[in-house]
Amino acid sequence: MQLVENLEYNTERSHLIIPEYGRHFQKMVDHAVSIEDPVERNKVAQAIISVMGNLQPHLRDVPDFQHKLWDQLFIMSDFKLDVESPFPITSKEILRQRPEALEYPQNFPKYRFYGNNIKRMVDVAVEWEKGDKRSGLEYAIANHMKKCYLNWNKDVVDDSAIFKHLFELSDGRIDLAAEGESLTDSGQFLKNRVAKTPRVTTGKKNQRNNNTNRGKKRY
Repeated sequence: MQLVENLEYNTERSHLIIPEYGRHFQKMVDHAVSIEDPVERNKVAQAIISVMGNLQPHLRDVPDFQHKLWDQLFIMSDFKLDVESPFPITSKEILRQRPEALEYPQNFPKYRFYGNNIKRMVDVAVEWEKGDKRSGLEYAIANHMKKCYLNWNKDVVDDSAIFKHLFELSDGRIDLAAEGESLTDSGQFLKNRVAKTPRVTTGKKNQRNNNTNRGKKRY
């Protein structure tokens, strides 16, 4: 009965600042903070750093990793540990400082099913000089637009719709409808998409394979 009464539950224990090191590391750090002799306190801190480095022996002698260990030691002590560190001690304010928000590009294309890369390709194409090279790129862009359209819209699309969208995305600088171009047939894109779909094996086939293996000796 006395053993049950002396049980220590996690809900009654102090909060682990860095849970990866576990409860025993936290108790060692708390013990180091409570030592009054500065010489003894520095020895204990060095011993704790040595044990922390043993968890990753291939990195314990790397200077940057050593700096990280000392920072973690001060963090676990809530910056109450007064010892001589071979590295500058990072303050609590700097660690709690929130990083600056990263700028994220915001693009709102008119036809989202084409993606942003299509618009970039169109912007490049309109800067090229007119000729066979530019005409080939414009045709490739329109063909890829048709493929993207069919990926999101299951119905067959007419080439005139693709030419209209390309005309709008290029601000009127690419007009394949006026040139009388014709793109790859929609059925070909749909056929290729169906061909890439993996087949699902039926239960009868698996059952037949199991029957053929039945009765064979296994060693």
